[in-house]
Amino acid sequence: MYNNTIKASKPSSIHSHELASWSFRNSVYGFSEEETDIRAVEKILSYKFKDKKLLQEALTHPAYYKNNNNNKLRSYQRLEFVGDVVLGLAVSKYLYLEHPSLSPGELTNLRSANVSNDKLARVAVRHSLHRYIRHNNNLDDSLLDKIEEFVDEVSEEDDIVLHGSIKAPKILADIVESLAAAIYFDLNFDLQNLWVIFRDLLEPIVTPKVLQQQPHPITTLNEQCQKQGREVDIKTWREGAKHIATVYVDGVSIASGSSDQSKEIAKLNAANQALLESSKSMPTNIGRLDFSFGLNKSFEIEGAEQKLNEVCQKKRWPDPIYRIEKEEGQKYVCSVQIPIDGGLSMEGEEKSGKMEAENSAASCIIRALLESNKI
Repeated sequence: MYNNTIKASKPSSIHSHELASWSFRNSVYGFSEEETDIRAVEKILSYKFKDKKLLQEALTHPAYYKNNNNNKLRSYQRLEFVGDVVLGLAVSKYLYLEHPSLSPGELTNLRSANVSNDKLARVAVRHSLHRYIRHNNNLDDSLLDKIEEFVDEVSEEDDIVLHGSIKAPKILADIVESLAAAIYFDLNFDLQNLWVIFRDLLEPIVTPKVLQQQPHPITTLNEQCQKQGREVDIKTWREGAKHIATVYVDGVSIASGSSDQSKEIAKLNAANQALLESSKSMPTNIGRLDFSFGLNKSFEIEGAEQKLNEVCQKKRWPDPIYRIEKEEGQKYVCSVQIPIDGGLSMEGEEKSGKMEAENSAASCIIRALLESNKI
């Protein structure tokens, strides 16, 4: 059984202004030249490695060895593979012993919250581990921008955040998992001592109370609407590089959200906005979308392909381009793109025929055009 009272002494996490002022682009350390970096990371972990090469490997991004053909050089990828499993097992054991009354489903949700990409990436930033990732200035600028944007967001957070508005770069969570594996190996596969060392790094641990206080917005929205006998649908599309999501309740658009990073964050932002709107009032009819197209019970526009062609001709836009995105047996998912404003594209629902799949995609993009006031 874990001794939940044993905690290694750790330095406090970095202050917000220090996080915001530091640039990840400067992280090009080489352990052979910078022995102080080994000591710095060991101090953060409150653990002194017997095999320093494990620590070196755990913090080395594959980009560090770019243009180097030496196959003996290793990045953190293999350790991250093990760390993902080991950390999940250590957290599972702790939660199982700490919460004996929770159901398997509740334990699963709690474990997911404690080892999620968002959670572990915040661990890396709050304890300044991101400062020591070795990449030799070989990372893409777009990834560096995302990392620095995420660091800035975390610097503004005070408490546990389960559903941030910025997608956490996976590289940050990978480093935490690779460090867990490195310690696990250095301890000769001692899971209990790994947890004693690593637990404080993961603090604050997400508890059932925190999950109850911060439920996922999409889950909350679905539950609220189900209680009222209403149907929720969240559609996503792209305008150039921007992801846009719109929440429909009983076919009526009630809220939208966007993200430059991913459609998941766009959906999260849209759901949050929908919850704000639903606290005021829920739509009671489909008046706004009634338009002149005619909607069936699935809120799909009848003859949507023809209607979309007419819209494009009237607006002097290029013809819409359809593409089959998914085909499994007699099931199809189709997308449609209109090359305007950097490209507007959207996927439809899964249908039992290609023509129905194209009509679904056309229906979705018409609704997107209506929502964005383009028609």
